[in-house]
Amino acid sequence: MILAYHVIFGAYGFWLPNDPRGSWSQFIRSYELYRSGPATKVNTRRSVAGSHHDRTARQRAKAALQYPPVMFTGHQALSIGRGFAWRTERSGFAIHACSVLPDHVHLVVGRHRLAIEQMENLLKGSASYQLRVDGRHPLSNRAQPDGSLPSPWAQGLWKVFLDSEQRVREAIEYVQQNPVKAGYAPQNWSFVTPFGNKTRPFRAVAKRRQRTVH
Repeated sequence: MILAYHVIFGAYGFWLPNDPRGSWSQFIRSYELYRSGPATKVNTRRSVAGSHHDRTARQRAKAALQYPPVMFTGHQALSIGRGFAWRTERSGFAIHACSVLPDHVHLVVGRHRLAIEQMENLLKGSASYQLRVDGRHPLSNRAQPDGSLPSPWAQGLWKVFLDSEQRVREAIEYVQQNPVKAGYAPQNWSFVTPFGNKTRPFRAVAKRRQRTVH
């Protein structure tokens, strides 16, 4: 029985569909990206972030992106956390661990009535909204004619199904240590619920977003 998910999703440009380490994609929409190689679909649930690969080819592919790759600052990470906090309260998610790195996010998310892909989309959307409200959207200078902004997130996610308490706790430990291993301070988010606590019930009525930093 699935108890939770270890979820990883990237900022725009973090993980391309033809990344030599593997990707979630089965095809590539952009011809410019396709010239750097076909999609490198993998089926493993194990992270391949540390796999040996051609870094020059990876950087060459990134140069063909429509927008510059997104790298979140510390203040932008705070806005992302505020967006996650609002969505967690609004939808009754149980997030047991969270780390926001400059180019990707790690989460341990408890099982919910929604599919994990739906939860991911809602979390990304709330974070993007909060970035814009706070005047910190990394692609704010790329507004479309209708005023909309490109998503600061890469498409898709990497998910690992956690089917035992031990695996959930191991994933939580991994996520908590992720910023430290990358040379950053530990992260403590107010919306993180210790594993074992009951998930708050889904709330049908939206609450006004809080403007205080979480």
